[in-house]
Amino acid sequence: MRAKKPPDPRAQARKAALNALKRARRTADKAGIELSDWEGEFLGSVAQRIETYGRAFGDPEKGGAGQAMSVNQTIKLKEIAAKAQGKGKGGERKPMNRGRGFGRKAPKVEASAEDEN
Repeated sequence: MRAKKPPDPRAQARKAALNALKRARRTADKAGIELSDWEGEFLGSVAQRIETYGRAFGDPEKGGAGQAMSVNQTIKLKEIAAKAQGKGKGGERKPMNRGRGFGRKAPKVEASAEDEN
């Protein structure tokens, strides 16, 4: 018996990206949520580029070699999918707490003998 060829990671990424795009549009249609013109155009243009070229971005520094969409395109798709599911304003998150940074700490005030009396 012949051993199966391992699946092509690029083909898998391409198929997964197309399915995610279709799922986001289908979810929005079923929920009756109106996507903006820009969001609809984004879903259509990304799907078209993936079908034509196998990936939706040209610059290899914007995403992984085996990925069909860039990092920013993936983030936008997740935001559109969250909006389609009715989760808040497109998946906005609370900003991160910046903390105190590397600044100097306030000097510790030691209690002296005069303060205690």
